[in-house]
Amino acid sequence: MHQNISAHPSSYRDPSGFIFERDGVIYRQVNLSFKTEFDHFIETGCYNALVKQGLLIPHQEINENLTGSSEYYKTLRPEPIPFISYPYEWSFDMLKDAALLTLDVLKTAMDHGMILKDATPYNVQWYKGKMIFIDTLSFVKYEEKPWIAYRQFCEQFLAPLLLMHYTKTSLYQLQLAWIDGIPLHEASKLLPFRSRFSLHTFLHIHLHSKVSRREAGRTNKATIFSSQKMQNLVTSLTLLINKLRAPVQPSNWQHYYAEAETRSTYLDSKKELVKDWIAQLKDISTAADLGANDGVFSRIAAQQGLTVLAADGDPYCVNTMYLDLKRSQEKNVQPLIMDLANSSPATGLNNQERDSFIQRLKPDLILALAVVHHLAIGRNIPLAHIARFFSSTRHYLIIEFVPKEDSKVQLLLANKPDIYEHYSIDDFKNIFGTFFIIEKQELIAQSGRTLFLLRKK
Repeated sequence: MHQNISAHPSSYRDPSGFIFERDGVIYRQVNLSFKTEFDHFIETGCYNALVKQGLLIPHQEINENLTGSSEYYKTLRPEPIPFISYPYEWSFDMLKDAALLTLDVLKTAMDHGMILKDATPYNVQWYKGKMIFIDTLSFVKYEEKPWIAYRQFCEQFLAPLLLMHYTKTSLYQLQLAWIDGIPLHEASKLLPFRSRFSLHTFLHIHLHSKVSRREAGRTNKATIFSSQKMQNLVTSLTLLINKLRAPVQPSNWQHYYAEAETRSTYLDSKKELVKDWIAQLKDISTAADLGANDGVFSRIAAQQGLTVLAADGDPYCVNTMYLDLKRSQEKNVQPLIMDLANSSPATGLNNQERDSFIQRLKPDLILALAVVHHLAIGRNIPLAHIARFFSSTRHYLIIEFVPKEDSKVQLLLANKPDIYEHYSIDDFKNIFGTFFIIEKQELIAQSGRTLFLLRKK
Protein backbone atom coordinates (compact mmCIF):
# COMPACT_ATOMS: atom_id res chain seq x y z
CA MET A 1 0.00 0.00 0.00
CA HIS A 2 1.25 3.50 -0.81
CA GLN A 3 2.86 5.23 2.15
CA ASN A 4 0.54 8.24 2.00
CA ILE A 5 -2.62 6.09 2.00
CA SER A 6 -3.95 3.94 4.83
CA ALA A 7 -7.27 2.43 5.79
CA HIS A 8 -9.56 4.58 7.91
CA PRO A 9 -9.07 3.72 11.62
CA SER A 10 -12.63 2.32 11.78
CA SER A 11 -12.19 0.14 8.68
CA TYR A 12 -10.13 -2.82 9.81
CA ARG A 13 -12.59 -5.55 10.80
CA ASP A 14 -13.83 -6.71 7.39
CA PRO A 15 -11.37 -8.52 5.08
CA SER A 16 -13.72 -7.80 2.15
CA GLY A 17 -12.32 -4.29 1.77
CA PHE A 18 -11.78 -0.98 3.52
CA ILE A 19 -12.37 2.76 3.45
CA PHE A 20 -9.50 5.15 2.79
CA GLU A 21 -9.01 8.82 2.05
CA ARG A 22 -6.95 10.46 -0.67
CA ASP A 23 -6.73 14.21 -1.29
CA GLY A 24 -9.78 14.77 0.89
CA VAL A 25 -11.93 12.26 -1.03
CA ILE A 26 -13.31 9.08 0.57
CA TYR A 27 -12.90 5.82 -1.36
CA ARG A 28 -13.74 2.18 -0.70
CA GLN A 29 -11.46 -0.62 -1.88
CA VAL A 30 -13.00 -4.00 -2.69
CA ASN A 31 -10.50 -6.79 -2.05
CA LEU A 32 -9.93 -9.81 -4.29
CA SER A 33 -11.26 -12.08 -1.54
CA PHE A 34 -14.69 -10.48 -2.03
CA LYS A 35 -14.69 -10.59 -5.85
CA THR A 36 -17.37 -13.30 -6.24
CA GLU A 37 -19.80 -11.69 -3.80
CA PHE A 38 -19.31 -8.17 -5.17
CA ASP A 39 -19.74 -9.28 -8.79
CA HIS A 40 -22.93 -11.11 -7.81
CA PHE A 41 -24.16 -7.97 -6.03
CA ILE A 42 -23.70 -5.92 -9.22
CA GLU A 43 -24.70 -8.51 -11.84
CA THR A 44 -27.97 -9.55 -10.17
CA GLY A 45 -29.16 -5.95 -10.20
CA CYS A 46 -29.20 -5.78 -6.40
CA TYR A 47 -27.05 -2.63 -6.32
CA ASN A 48 -29.16 -0.85 -8.95
CA ALA A 49 -32.40 -1.79 -7.19
CA LEU A 50 -31.19 -0.47 -3.84
CA VAL A 51 -29.92 2.80 -5.34
CA LYS A 52 -33.12 3.28 -7.35
CA GLN A 53 -35.18 2.91 -4.17
CA GLY A 54 -32.96 5.42 -2.36
CA LEU A 55 -31.85 2.80 0.16
CA LEU A 56 -28.11 2.64 -0.62
CA ILE A 57 -25.52 5.36 -1.19
CA PRO A 58 -24.52 5.43 -4.89
CA HIS A 59 -20.90 5.03 -5.96
CA GLN A 60 -18.70 5.38 -9.01
CA GLU A 61 -16.18 2.73 -9.97
CA ILE A 62 -12.64 4.07 -10.40
CA ASN A 63 -10.49 1.99 -12.72
CA GLU A 64 -7.31 2.49 -10.75
CA ASN A 65 -5.56 0.81 -7.84
CA LEU A 66 -5.14 3.92 -5.72
CA THR A 67 -3.66 2.08 -2.74
CA GLY A 68 -1.15 -0.06 -4.62
CA SER A 69 -2.39 -3.02 -2.58
CA SER A 70 -1.93 -6.56 -3.91
CA GLU A 71 -5.41 -7.31 -2.52
CA TYR A 72 -7.03 -4.74 -4.84
CA TYR A 73 -10.02 -5.74 -6.97
CA LYS A 74 -12.12 -2.56 -7.33
CA THR A 75 -11.99 1.05 -6.18
CA LEU A 76 -15.31 2.75 -5.43
CA ARG A 77 -15.97 6.43 -4.82
CA PRO A 78 -19.25 6.76 -2.91
CA GLU A 79 -21.19 10.00 -2.88
CA PRO A 80 -19.83 12.05 0.03
CA ILE A 81 -21.75 12.29 3.32
CA PRO A 82 -21.64 15.94 4.51
CA PHE A 83 -21.52 15.14 8.23
CA ILE A 84 -20.90 11.74 9.80
CA SER A 85 -23.05 11.06 12.87
CA TYR A 86 -23.37 8.10 15.21
CA PRO A 87 -26.33 6.20 16.75
CA TYR A 88 -25.69 7.65 20.21
CA GLU A 89 -26.38 11.08 18.70
CA TRP A 90 -29.70 10.13 17.11
CA SER A 91 -33.19 10.63 18.43
CA PHE A 92 -35.61 7.73 18.87
CA ASP A 93 -37.25 8.06 15.46
CA MET A 94 -33.91 8.46 13.71
CA LEU A 95 -32.78 5.12 15.16
CA LYS A 96 -36.18 3.59 14.41
CA ASP A 97 -36.03 4.71 10.77
CA ALA A 98 -32.46 3.39 10.51
CA ALA A 99 -33.69 0.00 11.76
CA LEU A 100 -36.59 -0.09 9.29
CA LEU A 101 -34.24 1.01 6.50
CA THR A 102 -31.90 -1.89 7.32
CA LEU A 103 -34.81 -4.33 7.09
CA ASP A 104 -35.91 -2.80 3.76
CA VAL A 105 -32.35 -3.21 2.46
CA LEU A 106 -32.40 -6.82 3.64
CA LYS A 107 -35.71 -7.52 1.88
CA THR A 108 -34.44 -6.08 -1.41
CA ALA A 109 -31.21 -8.07 -1.08
CA MET A 110 -33.22 -11.26 -0.57
CA ASP A 111 -35.19 -10.53 -3.74
CA HIS A 112 -31.83 -10.79 -5.52
CA GLY A 113 -30.58 -13.90 -3.75
CA MET A 114 -28.44 -12.01 -1.25
CA ILE A 115 -28.44 -11.20 2.45
CA LEU A 116 -26.80 -8.74 4.84
CA LYS A 117 -23.80 -10.07 6.75
CA ASP A 118 -23.84 -6.94 8.94
CA ALA A 119 -26.80 -5.16 10.54
CA THR A 120 -25.37 -2.31 12.58
CA PRO A 121 -26.55 1.32 12.75
CA TYR A 122 -22.97 2.33 11.97
CA ASN A 123 -23.75 1.24 8.40
CA VAL A 124 -26.42 3.94 8.20
CA GLN A 125 -26.04 7.71 7.85
CA TRP A 126 -28.30 10.72 7.44
CA TYR A 127 -28.19 11.88 3.82
CA LYS A 128 -30.37 14.42 1.98
CA GLY A 129 -33.20 14.35 4.46
CA LYS A 130 -33.35 10.66 5.32
CA MET A 131 -31.40 7.67 6.58
CA ILE A 132 -29.41 5.71 3.97
CA PHE A 133 -27.34 2.51 4.00
CA ILE A 134 -23.65 3.12 3.25
CA ASP A 135 -21.84 -0.25 3.43
CA THR A 136 -21.59 -1.65 -0.11
CA LEU A 137 -19.63 -4.68 1.14
CA SER A 138 -22.31 -5.98 3.53
CA PHE A 139 -24.02 -8.11 0.85
CA VAL A 140 -23.33 -11.83 0.45
CA LYS A 141 -25.13 -14.71 -1.28
CA TYR A 142 -28.06 -16.16 0.63
CA GLU A 143 -27.52 -19.86 1.30
CA GLU A 144 -30.64 -20.71 3.35
CA LYS A 145 -28.84 -20.52 6.67
CA PRO A 146 -29.85 -18.54 9.77
CA TRP A 147 -29.23 -14.81 9.43
CA ILE A 148 -25.70 -14.24 10.70
CA ALA A 149 -26.45 -10.61 11.62
CA TYR A 150 -29.69 -11.34 13.52
CA ARG A 151 -28.18 -11.00 16.99
CA GLN A 152 -26.30 -7.86 15.97
CA PHE A 153 -29.55 -6.30 14.72
CA CYS A 154 -31.34 -7.15 17.97
CA GLU A 155 -28.56 -5.79 20.19
CA GLN A 156 -27.77 -2.62 18.25
CA PHE A 157 -31.21 -1.62 16.95
CA LEU A 158 -33.99 -3.47 18.71
CA ALA A 159 -32.73 -3.45 22.31
CA PRO A 160 -32.24 0.34 22.63
CA LEU A 161 -35.55 1.04 20.86
CA LEU A 162 -37.45 -1.34 23.15
CA LEU A 163 -35.83 0.06 26.29
CA MET A 164 -36.76 3.62 25.33
CA HIS A 165 -40.28 2.52 24.34
CA TYR A 166 -40.98 0.69 27.61
CA THR A 167 -39.20 2.99 30.06
CA LYS A 168 -40.43 6.18 28.37
CA THR A 169 -36.92 7.56 28.82
CA SER A 170 -34.40 8.76 26.24
CA LEU A 171 -31.66 6.20 26.79
CA TYR A 172 -29.81 6.98 23.57
CA GLN A 173 -26.44 7.19 25.35
CA LEU A 174 -26.63 3.52 26.33
CA GLN A 175 -25.26 2.99 22.85
CA LEU A 176 -22.16 4.91 23.88
CA ALA A 177 -21.74 2.71 26.95
CA TRP A 178 -22.27 -0.48 24.90
CA ILE A 179 -20.63 0.47 21.62
CA ASP A 180 -21.27 -2.97 20.07
CA GLY A 181 -24.88 -3.07 21.17
CA ILE A 182 -26.75 -3.80 24.40
CA PRO A 183 -26.12 -7.49 25.18
CA LEU A 184 -29.30 -9.55 24.90
CA HIS A 185 -29.13 -10.80 28.49
CA GLU A 186 -28.73 -7.22 29.75
CA ALA A 187 -31.62 -5.99 27.62
CA SER A 188 -33.78 -8.87 28.83
CA LYS A 189 -33.06 -7.97 32.47
CA LEU A 190 -33.61 -4.24 31.94
CA LEU A 191 -36.93 -4.59 30.13
CA PRO A 192 -40.03 -4.68 32.37
CA PHE A 193 -41.74 -8.02 32.98
CA ARG A 194 -44.78 -6.95 30.96
CA SER A 195 -42.61 -6.85 27.81
CA ARG A 196 -42.71 -10.66 27.87
CA PHE A 197 -46.39 -10.52 26.96
CA SER A 198 -45.48 -9.02 23.57
CA LEU A 199 -44.95 -12.05 21.33
CA HIS A 200 -42.37 -10.35 19.09
CA THR A 201 -40.44 -8.85 22.03
CA PHE A 202 -40.43 -12.21 23.78
CA LEU A 203 -39.10 -13.96 20.68
CA HIS A 204 -36.44 -11.46 19.63
CA ILE A 205 -35.10 -10.46 23.06
CA HIS A 206 -36.09 -12.74 25.93
CA LEU A 207 -36.14 -16.11 24.16
CA HIS A 208 -33.27 -15.06 21.89
CA SER A 209 -31.19 -14.23 24.99
CA LYS A 210 -32.00 -17.55 26.66
CA VAL A 211 -31.17 -19.61 23.57
CA SER A 212 -27.95 -17.67 22.91
CA ARG A 213 -26.65 -18.25 26.44
CA ARG A 214 -27.60 -21.92 26.37
CA GLU A 215 -25.80 -22.48 23.09
CA ALA A 216 -22.71 -20.42 23.92
CA GLY A 217 -19.58 -22.45 23.23
CA ARG A 218 -21.40 -25.17 21.32
CA THR A 219 -20.34 -26.12 17.83
CA ASN A 220 -22.99 -24.90 15.40
CA LYS A 221 -24.55 -27.58 13.31
CA ALA A 222 -25.62 -26.88 9.76
CA THR A 223 -29.17 -25.54 9.94
CA ILE A 224 -31.53 -25.03 7.04
CA PHE A 225 -33.26 -21.66 7.29
CA SER A 226 -35.55 -21.32 4.29
CA SER A 227 -36.30 -18.13 2.43
CA GLN A 228 -39.84 -18.24 3.82
CA LYS A 229 -38.56 -18.45 7.39
CA MET A 230 -36.25 -15.54 6.70
CA GLN A 231 -39.12 -13.48 5.30
CA ASN A 232 -41.19 -14.32 8.38
CA LEU A 233 -38.34 -13.16 10.61
CA VAL A 234 -38.06 -9.84 8.77
CA THR A 235 -41.84 -9.36 8.89
CA SER A 236 -41.89 -10.00 12.64
CA LEU A 237 -39.09 -7.50 13.28
CA THR A 238 -40.76 -4.91 11.05
CA LEU A 239 -44.13 -5.29 12.79
CA LEU A 240 -42.52 -4.92 16.21
CA ILE A 241 -40.43 -1.86 15.34
CA ASN A 242 -43.34 -0.10 13.63
CA LYS A 243 -45.33 -0.33 16.88
CA LEU A 244 -42.65 1.29 19.02
CA ARG A 245 -43.17 4.89 20.08
CA ALA A 246 -40.76 7.57 21.22
CA PRO A 247 -40.71 8.48 24.90
CA VAL A 248 -42.67 11.68 25.46
CA GLN A 249 -40.79 13.85 27.92
CA PRO A 250 -41.99 17.45 27.70
CA SER A 251 -39.13 19.71 28.76
CA ASN A 252 -38.43 23.36 29.45
CA TRP A 253 -37.31 23.73 25.84
CA GLN A 254 -40.30 22.08 24.17
CA HIS A 255 -42.21 25.34 23.76
CA TYR A 256 -39.23 27.71 23.78
CA TYR A 257 -39.98 29.40 20.47
CA ALA A 258 -43.73 29.11 20.96
CA GLU A 259 -43.26 31.14 24.15
CA ALA A 260 -40.96 33.51 22.27
CA GLU A 261 -43.83 34.18 19.86
CA THR A 262 -45.48 36.08 22.72
CA ARG A 263 -42.53 38.46 22.29
CA SER A 264 -43.07 38.49 18.54
CA THR A 265 -41.14 41.71 17.92
CA TYR A 266 -38.03 40.18 19.49
CA LEU A 267 -38.32 36.91 17.55
CA ASP A 268 -39.17 38.58 14.24
CA SER A 269 -36.29 41.01 14.63
CA LYS A 270 -33.85 38.18 15.36
CA LYS A 271 -35.10 36.14 12.41
CA GLU A 272 -34.70 39.09 10.07
CA LEU A 273 -31.20 39.89 11.28
CA VAL A 274 -30.02 36.29 10.97
CA LYS A 275 -31.53 35.96 7.51
CA ASP A 276 -30.00 39.23 6.27
CA TRP A 277 -26.56 38.52 7.71
CA ILE A 278 -26.37 35.03 6.25
CA ALA A 279 -27.42 36.38 2.85
CA GLN A 280 -24.44 38.77 2.94
CA LEU A 281 -21.86 36.06 3.65
CA LYS A 282 -19.87 34.86 0.66
CA ASP A 283 -18.29 31.49 -0.10
CA ILE A 284 -20.02 29.52 2.64
CA SER A 285 -21.95 26.28 2.17
CA THR A 286 -22.29 24.67 5.62
CA ALA A 287 -23.61 25.79 8.98
CA ALA A 288 -24.07 24.35 12.45
CA ASP A 289 -26.95 25.62 14.58
CA LEU A 290 -25.81 24.76 18.12
CA GLY A 291 -28.67 24.85 20.59
CA ALA A 292 -31.10 24.59 17.69
CA ASN A 293 -34.18 23.71 19.76
CA ASP A 294 -36.87 22.90 17.16
CA GLY A 295 -34.80 24.17 14.23
CA VAL A 296 -36.40 27.55 13.50
CA PHE A 297 -33.08 29.20 12.65
CA SER A 298 -31.67 26.05 11.07
CA ARG A 299 -34.43 26.30 8.49
CA ILE A 300 -33.66 29.98 7.88
CA ALA A 301 -30.04 29.04 7.14
CA ALA A 302 -31.15 26.15 4.92
CA GLN A 303 -33.40 28.50 2.96
CA GLN A 304 -30.24 30.46 2.14
CA GLY A 305 -28.87 27.34 0.44
CA LEU A 306 -26.72 26.08 3.31
CA THR A 307 -26.39 22.49 4.49
CA VAL A 308 -27.16 22.75 8.20
CA LEU A 309 -26.37 20.62 11.23
CA ALA A 310 -29.07 21.32 13.86
CA ALA A 311 -27.78 20.14 17.25
CA ASP A 312 -29.54 20.34 20.58
CA GLY A 313 -29.13 18.61 23.92
CA ASP A 314 -32.84 17.92 24.37
CA PRO A 315 -33.78 14.53 22.85
CA TYR A 316 -37.47 15.45 22.77
CA CYS A 317 -36.83 18.64 20.77
CA VAL A 318 -34.52 16.83 18.36
CA ASN A 319 -37.00 14.02 17.78
CA THR A 320 -39.82 16.51 17.17
CA MET A 321 -37.59 18.44 14.76
CA TYR A 322 -36.64 15.23 12.93
CA LEU A 323 -40.29 14.24 12.43
CA ASP A 324 -41.18 17.77 11.24
CA LEU A 325 -38.31 17.78 8.74
CA LYS A 326 -39.31 14.31 7.56
CA ARG A 327 -42.93 15.37 7.02
CA SER A 328 -41.93 18.50 5.11
CA GLN A 329 -39.25 16.58 3.15
CA GLU A 330 -36.58 19.16 3.93
CA LYS A 331 -33.22 17.82 2.82
CA ASN A 332 -30.68 20.36 4.06
CA VAL A 333 -31.15 20.22 7.84
CA GLN A 334 -29.61 17.32 9.79
CA PRO A 335 -30.87 16.94 13.39
CA LEU A 336 -28.53 15.71 16.11
CA ILE A 337 -28.65 15.23 19.88
CA MET A 338 -25.66 16.97 21.38
CA ASP A 339 -24.96 18.36 24.84
CA LEU A 340 -22.51 21.16 24.07
CA ALA A 341 -21.02 20.93 27.56
CA ASN A 342 -20.48 17.18 27.25
CA SER A 343 -20.22 16.42 23.55
CA SER A 344 -19.51 13.00 22.04
CA PRO A 345 -15.95 11.80 22.69
CA ALA A 346 -13.68 9.93 20.30
CA THR A 347 -14.33 6.21 20.75
CA GLY A 348 -13.25 2.77 19.61
CA LEU A 349 -9.81 1.23 19.27
CA ASN A 350 -7.14 3.78 20.28
CA ASN A 351 -10.00 6.31 20.42
CA GLN A 352 -9.67 6.58 16.64
CA GLU A 353 -12.55 4.59 15.14
CA ARG A 354 -15.13 7.31 15.64
CA ASP A 355 -14.14 10.96 15.85
CA SER A 356 -15.36 13.23 18.61
CA PHE A 357 -18.02 15.81 17.85
CA ILE A 358 -15.39 18.55 18.01
CA GLN A 359 -13.20 16.74 15.46
CA ARG A 360 -16.15 16.51 13.08
CA LEU A 361 -17.45 20.05 13.66
CA LYS A 362 -15.93 22.16 10.87
CA PRO A 363 -18.76 24.33 9.46
CA ASP A 364 -18.32 27.56 7.56
CA LEU A 365 -20.77 29.23 9.95
CA ILE A 366 -21.91 28.54 13.50
CA LEU A 367 -25.19 29.85 14.88
CA ALA A 368 -25.26 30.16 18.68
CA LEU A 369 -28.54 31.85 19.50
CA ALA A 370 -29.65 32.20 23.13
CA VAL A 371 -27.01 29.64 24.13
CA VAL A 372 -24.13 31.49 25.81
CA HIS A 373 -25.95 32.23 29.08
CA HIS A 374 -26.94 28.57 29.46
CA LEU A 375 -23.31 27.52 29.10
CA ALA A 376 -21.80 30.36 31.15
CA ILE A 377 -24.33 30.57 33.99
CA GLY A 378 -26.30 27.33 33.70
CA ARG A 379 -23.21 25.12 33.32
CA ASN A 380 -20.52 27.35 34.92
CA ILE A 381 -18.32 27.42 31.80
CA PRO A 382 -16.06 30.51 31.54
CA LEU A 383 -16.52 32.72 28.48
CA ALA A 384 -12.94 31.97 27.38
CA HIS A 385 -13.75 28.26 27.12
CA ILE A 386 -16.97 29.00 25.26
CA ALA A 387 -15.14 31.25 22.79
CA ARG A 388 -12.54 28.56 22.15
CA PHE A 389 -15.31 26.00 21.54
CA PHE A 390 -17.05 28.20 18.97
CA SER A 391 -13.75 28.91 17.22
CA SER A 392 -14.21 25.50 15.55
CA THR A 393 -16.07 27.42 12.83
CA ARG A 394 -14.10 27.86 9.63
CA HIS A 395 -15.21 31.43 9.00
CA TYR A 396 -18.17 32.99 10.84
CA LEU A 397 -20.12 32.95 14.09
CA ILE A 398 -23.54 34.51 14.62
CA ILE A 399 -24.02 34.62 18.38
CA GLU A 400 -26.53 36.15 20.77
CA PHE A 401 -25.47 37.69 24.06
CA VAL A 402 -28.13 37.65 26.79
CA PRO A 403 -27.35 40.08 29.65
CA LYS A 404 -27.75 39.32 33.35
CA GLU A 405 -30.80 41.55 33.58
CA ASP A 406 -32.72 39.29 31.16
CA SER A 407 -35.56 37.32 32.77
CA LYS A 408 -34.16 34.02 31.46
CA VAL A 409 -30.79 34.67 33.10
CA GLN A 410 -32.52 35.64 36.33
CA LEU A 411 -34.28 32.27 36.29
CA LEU A 412 -30.88 30.57 36.05
CA LEU A 413 -29.64 32.65 38.99
CA ALA A 414 -32.76 32.13 41.13
CA ASN A 415 -31.36 29.23 43.14
CA LYS A 416 -27.62 29.84 42.97
CA PRO A 417 -25.22 32.61 44.01
CA ASP A 418 -24.14 35.12 41.39
CA ILE A 419 -20.44 34.28 41.07
CA TYR A 420 -20.26 35.48 37.47
CA GLU A 421 -18.30 38.72 37.81
CA HIS A 422 -16.94 38.47 34.29
CA TYR A 423 -20.25 37.94 32.52
CA SER A 424 -21.02 41.22 30.76
CA ILE A 425 -21.19 42.40 27.19
CA ASP A 426 -17.79 44.08 27.54
CA ASP A 427 -16.26 40.86 28.90
CA PHE A 428 -17.91 38.97 26.06
CA LYS A 429 -16.47 41.29 23.39
CA ASN A 430 -12.98 41.29 24.91
CA ILE A 431 -12.78 37.52 25.35
CA PHE A 432 -14.31 36.57 22.00
CA GLY A 433 -11.98 39.14 20.45
CA THR A 434 -9.15 36.67 21.03
CA PHE A 435 -10.55 34.47 18.27
CA PHE A 436 -12.88 36.72 16.27
CA ILE A 437 -13.31 40.14 14.69
CA ILE A 438 -16.69 41.84 15.21
CA GLU A 439 -18.27 42.45 11.81
CA LYS A 440 -21.75 43.48 13.00
CA GLN A 441 -23.46 44.19 16.32
CA GLU A 442 -27.19 44.84 16.68
CA LEU A 443 -29.51 45.21 19.65
CA ILE A 444 -32.47 42.89 19.10
CA ALA A 445 -35.76 44.80 19.35
CA GLN A 446 -37.56 44.84 22.71
CA SER A 447 -35.18 42.43 24.39
CA GLY A 448 -31.96 43.99 25.69
CA ARG A 449 -30.17 41.13 23.91
CA THR A 450 -27.40 41.74 21.38
CA LEU A 451 -26.71 39.81 18.20
CA PHE A 452 -23.15 39.65 16.87
CA LEU A 453 -21.73 38.61 13.53
CA LEU A 454 -18.13 37.56 14.17
CA ARG A 455 -15.45 36.63 11.64
CA LYS A 456 -12.74 34.20 12.66
CA LYS A 457 -9.23 35.65 12.77
